[in-house]
Amino acid sequence: MISVEQALEKILGHIEVLDVEESPILSCLGQVLAEDVFSDINIPPLDNSAMDGYAVRAADTRGASGKSPRILRVIDTVTAGSISKSRVEPGTAVRIMTGAPIPQGADAVVKFEDTDQSGRGVDAPEVGILAEVAPGFEIRRAGEDIANGMMVLDKGTVIRPAEIGALASLGRSTTKVIRRPVVAIIATGDEVVDITQPLPKGKIYNSNSYGLAALVMRYGGIPRILGIASDVEGSLVARLHLGLDADMLVTSGGVSLGDYDIVRDVLAKEGEVVFWQVRQKPGKPLAFGMIRALGNGGGVRKIPLFGLAGNPVSAMLNFELFARPAMLKMMGRKNLAKPMIEAIIEEPIENTDGRRIFARAVVQKRDGKYFARLTGPQGSGILTSMTLANGLVIVPEDKPGVEEGDSVQVIMLDWGEEV
Repeated sequence: MISVEQALEKILGHIEVLDVEESPILSCLGQVLAEDVFSDINIPPLDNSAMDGYAVRAADTRGASGKSPRILRVIDTVTAGSISKSRVEPGTAVRIMTGAPIPQGADAVVKFEDTDQSGRGVDAPEVGILAEVAPGFEIRRAGEDIANGMMVLDKGTVIRPAEIGALASLGRSTTKVIRRPVVAIIATGDEVVDITQPLPKGKIYNSNSYGLAALVMRYGGIPRILGIASDVEGSLVARLHLGLDADMLVTSGGVSLGDYDIVRDVLAKEGEVVFWQVRQKPGKPLAFGMIRALGNGGGVRKIPLFGLAGNPVSAMLNFELFARPAMLKMMGRKNLAKPMIEAIIEEPIENTDGRRIFARAVVQKRDGKYFARLTGPQGSGILTSMTLANGLVIVPEDKPGVEEGDSVQVIMLDWGEEV
């Protein structure tokens, strides 16, 4: 068996970043930008008002106060999206809405609250200015956000809603990104039945394929469920061949030491086994290797295959620990790690066989500290332990366990304000 760190290092050493595609910007959420994005416009395009108020000459407000208002003649009203044709001369003002371009001659904006317009009415020919303002007050300058020629987004940026908004502000409907990986998912086992079928006695539903597909979607990939392979090599090979155009293959079941655990043998015949078994609990059975397939140019390409255990907790946990970072690397992401915190464990955990334990836990914050308690029974077949967990408590392989009140490291599966 190899360590968790050795397994991840071997996996990532076999993973390449995928190619580039041009996609509509709204489809790019979570993807990595594959080009530097420059602006060919100013944003805002013109000096404009930051408030609803009156565009004035700052000099005309000198000495203005509630007791000594400066009376200005209102010569026009301008709204966002329109341009005033009037010029602000001494003693005049233009009523202006937020975002509207500043009229010629004006060099400041007095907000409505600092005028007596509420007593005069919106159509009054005059307005009293009740506060002195300096030149430039409440004016947003042209190019203040983005200047023409400026690099707005760097290649390698992970696209969030803010980046999509920035692209849209430049008039960009598409952009170049590293494409999403297609992940083909196969369940194995004569005992597994598709969720659309009646459940015969002694059988189980194919929960793994759907849980794994959801993880693929959560981390930005495109899942392709290829059904169920029976416990014979020919059936698994046939299913694998359906996924040879994918970027990653994931199987569940068939990687232990039983008579019908065939994934490792098939992987050896169809490609190469990089490693098998990791010093961890749950999830010790993990086969990783590369499957041979024909590339577009007729050459041979190699597809990474993760042979996950059939127990649902082991399958989901090893996807999180190993397949997820591989997916992220394919997508060009640099930060591959889940958030990790230090917490106080609220119950003992025993480690009896020298493997690294990943215990499902509920993490809560109280009085400025994090506390972790187990979700209940920790068997690798208890899928509800994953539904209850927001973190994985780590018990190192060289420790016999942890006691109540000890500080532990926790990998956060979910990181939200409720923690």
